[in-house]
Amino acid sequence: MSTTPAPPTPALRADCANCFALCCVALPFAKSTDFAVNKAAGTPCKNLKEDFRCGIHTRLRDKGFPGCTVFDCFGAGQQVSQVTFGGRDWREHPGTARQMFDVFPVMRQLHELLAYLSEALTLPAAAPIHADLRQALATTTAATEADAATLIPFDVGALRQEINTLLLKTSELVRATSPARRKNHRGADLMGARLRGADLRGATFRGAYLIAADLSGADLRKADLIGADLRDTNLRDADLREALFLTQPQLNAAHGSPATRIPPTLTRPSHWA
Repeated sequence: MSTTPAPPTPALRADCANCFALCCVALPFAKSTDFAVNKAAGTPCKNLKEDFRCGIHTRLRDKGFPGCTVFDCFGAGQQVSQVTFGGRDWREHPGTARQMFDVFPVMRQLHELLAYLSEALTLPAAAPIHADLRQALATTTAATEADAATLIPFDVGALRQEINTLLLKTSELVRATSPARRKNHRGADLMGARLRGADLRGATFRGAYLIAADLSGADLRKADLIGADLRDTNLRDADLREALFLTQPQLNAAHGSPATRIPPTLTRPSHWA
């Protein structure tokens, strides 16, 4: 088996100090329970300060912007700001604004894929396909290094389809011996489902709607949660230590407790009781 290390990848954690507040400008949002106002894509949020900092960062939930607290760019913001555009911000160089705002959503998707691939490469059970995963990682990393003109029309969807095949195989290999491996909830509507205390080790919830579901005390080790909607999901006292492809935004959107066990690579959300 090859022991060639995976190629270096861009930083996959947001570094807001090195980003020109792209998530606060490039992306649109609609007035809802997640956002207090409407905002068009390419328009700075009314709470954005001149130094690219949020004026209500510590009070986002209180001020009606919980949607901001669950967003994560996986490091795409600083990649676009400091690498793609070489540190030229859209205020001092307004001619870059349109391209920068168009590149950001593409880069965010690429960085999300890099995060999934990087996790897959840490899983011993996925060793049979590590070579393919490393190749996909190299391809995706190369895409993040392209210039704006190349990135804007880049077909992320096609790349995602190729990578999803590898991630699905990774999931199957890791879950192969888990008790609930045959529980297939892929894309299922489980909104409000009562799964408290359930043994869900190795179950798949890929793309499932778990909005406001009760998973308190559930055992979700090795459960595949890629793309699962965990908004307002009750994860109090649940065990997520070895959950597959769980992301920080998913945790941020859910409710947990001090007893909720999470992977060491993720951070316990500040709003969890």
